[in-house]
Amino acid sequence: MSDEVLARLAAVLEARKGADPTGSYVAGLYAKGLDAILKKIGEEATETVMAAKDGAADRIVYEIADLWFHTLVLLAQQGLHPDAVLAELERRFGLSGVAEKTRRDSGKT
Repeated sequence: MSDEVLARLAAVLEARKGADPTGSYVAGLYAKGLDAILKKIGEEATETVMAAKDGAADRIVYEIADLWFHTLVLLAQQGLHPDAVLAELERRFGLSGVAEKTRRDSGKT
């Protein structure tokens, strides 16, 4: 995915913070609060799992797009930008999954 797409989407999500909740799905989620956003992420994660179990490639892509979108809503709601996640992924390059888990378990980041 292009960083440009993430930046554009992040800008839209940020702008929706000031939008009328009756005219914007995202503004409506923001208005409902954190629990509503988290519930949506849970629903999308479940739908992603179900699509993967069915092995339907087009549905997997569709559901993951929904899941990513709602996690981006969460980031924006929390005052975070996708760049923070990209930086964390970049930091992990060259670090084995076992080493990363050991660092997390020891409380080091």
